[in-house]
Amino acid sequence: MEIVCLDLEGVLVPEIWVNFAELTGIDELRATTRDVPDYDELMQFRLRILDEHGLGINDIEKVIDDLRPLEGAQTFLADLRQRYQLVILSDTFYEFAKPLMRQLDWPTLFCHRLEVGEKGRIVDYKLRMQDHKRKAVEAFRSLNFQTVAAGDSYNDTAMLGEADTGILFCPPQNVIDEFPQFPVTRSYDELRSAIDNAFAK
Repeated sequence: MEIVCLDLEGVLVPEIWVNFAELTGIDELRATTRDVPDYDELMQFRLRILDEHGLGINDIEKVIDDLRPLEGAQTFLADLRQRYQLVILSDTFYEFAKPLMRQLDWPTLFCHRLEVGEKGRIVDYKLRMQDHKRKAVEAFRSLNFQTVAAGDSYNDTAMLGEADTGILFCPPQNVIDEFPQFPVTRSYDELRSAIDNAFAK
């Protein structure tokens, strides 16, 4: 019984906040979990910047509507699902992810929710649970799933460590340097080979 757990942004789809930063010209919003290990610190910073500029959910949705999965992601995911169970574990939000999930043929997604107030202002965010990626992998393993996890950022490393095999996919150098225990893959072909090899052990 085998299951693959993948991060979403940076692995299958572009970084939503980076694209939003490019559209708005607000460089502060380029920061992601590749740069900031503390997710709450990052999100509070993002919400503060949105407030300062009078931006809300409708502005972000305009960016998301134009995003497409990373090149090769749809084929990679479709092939992977023919062989293994698959769950996407992400620190994005259901409100952001729906258009992208449609393009990826609706894989199972565990993530968080936004609290949206009047005129589309994002007033807060609600975590599904703290440390949810690691806890999901822990739960799958308790159900006797052999688990392989892949991600690219600081917020993925706990789930990579919890999995039977953890794999980095196109990570920044700072994450590689701080977590040398995880093998690094840089293409979907390399990632698929690493997944297959892990399950073959």
